[in-house]
Amino acid sequence: MPNPPAIGSLAPDFCLPSPAGTKVCLSNLRGQWVVVYFYPRDASTGCTAEAMEFNERLREFHGLDCVVLGISRDSLASHERFIDKCKLMVPLLSDEGLSAIEAYGAWRAKKVYGKETMGVVRSTYLVDPQNVVRAAWPGVRRASGHAAEVLEKLREIVVGLAEAGKCK
Repeated sequence: MPNPPAIGSLAPDFCLPSPAGTKVCLSNLRGQWVVVYFYPRDASTGCTAEAMEFNERLREFHGLDCVVLGISRDSLASHERFIDKCKLMVPLLSDEGLSAIEAYGAWRAKKVYGKETMGVVRSTYLVDPQNVVRAAWPGVRRASGHAAEVLEKLREIVVGLAEAGKCK
């Protein structure tokens, strides 16, 4: 299994289906900031909290020219139910074959109820408009508050870049 992509490296490309009937490819989002967050399972407590927080802050992300994508190995039908139940606007992508999940190092051994098992480890990557990883959270400990942390980091980087551009 690959290691998570390092900050400063090119983000692994992916093309995954969405419940909207389209395929979303990271390479097609070049020119925009992208938050790619991997989560274990639709409708679980932590995953619902995380999805709802990204959803609540979606306008702020969009205001910084940033797309937010949630990825799990759940089916498109499961994503559709989760989106409907929680009124989510964040696009959820299905990676049943684990291609993106493995490429980002989010498929790892973890302990569930004291038993070691393979599964999706909650992970998030902030990808810049040139498809370079600018920030990474390869093992998010708490779903609550994570979207705010990612948004804060995005603002910090975008403001820093804007200020650096003024100095030239």
